[in-house]
Amino acid sequence: MTMDEKNISPRCAENASPGAETVTANPWEALRRFTAARIALGRSGVSLPTQPQLAFQLAHAQARDAVHLPLDVAALKAQLQEQGICAAQEILDVQSAAADRLVYLQRPDYGRKLSEPSRRQLLEHFGTEPQRRYDVGFVIADGLSALAIVRNAAPFLAELMKRIAPEGWSMAPPVIVQQGRVAVADEIGELLGVKLVVILIGERPGLSSPDSMGLYLTWMPARGLTDASRNCISNVRPEGLPYPEAAYKLHYLMAQAHQRSLSGVALKDETDSEGEALDVRRNFLLGDA
Repeated sequence: MTMDEKNISPRCAENASPGAETVTANPWEALRRFTAARIALGRSGVSLPTQPQLAFQLAHAQARDAVHLPLDVAALKAQLQEQGICAAQEILDVQSAAADRLVYLQRPDYGRKLSEPSRRQLLEHFGTEPQRRYDVGFVIADGLSALAIVRNAAPFLAELMKRIAPEGWSMAPPVIVQQGRVAVADEIGELLGVKLVVILIGERPGLSSPDSMGLYLTWMPARGLTDASRNCISNVRPEGLPYPEAAYKLHYLMAQAHQRSLSGVALKDETDSEGEALDVRRNFLLGDA
């Protein structure tokens, strides 16, 4: 035995041996299969193990990238057309009052209203006093994650159309908004002349979900409405709320909003699961409620 080997403590010798376990496991580790949250990561000494620390840094970078990623409007239009969602309609694209991403992040109020050129564009297209001639209008906004829209908007709408197309809903031309926040849909819906507006928007990225999409529904949209007038369905993505279940819930709320002429805090989501019968007094458009 060499002098160096004699000076190594038994504990150090154990840690230095090939294949030795250096990470102390967490007794909750079995629960990790139920959640994407960062739980039961174990420890190495008093610190996180290297692998979870690197995974955290990667997730943080992905969340930051999602916030700053610009929305490719041309690619999104192509996706919608490929899905057959807007084959017979023009897809309009507009801009909020936030001129760029920096302004959007610093001035949330600018993202809640249209820029003057975009407002004039819709006024010229639909008239200064549009009647509520459409049952529903869809607005698609980048929000805080354009990545969420690129990945989820077209496939989700394709799933939703399977439910509403047979019922004869009249739909306004879809509108894509850059640098948009939720409330911008109220102004757009008013200008389109829709009874009901639904906005698909990229949600604030989380450290396990940089691509989460939110859905917000408003009856009789108009500028100045508050969040109390809206219903929300959150975390729409394959790893969160799957498209079929999200479409089922949105369809239910859309039909109930039309039946009862309301949305927001007065309208509750009473659905349980996609597999149950959709108790919305099926087709309100045909008066069979």
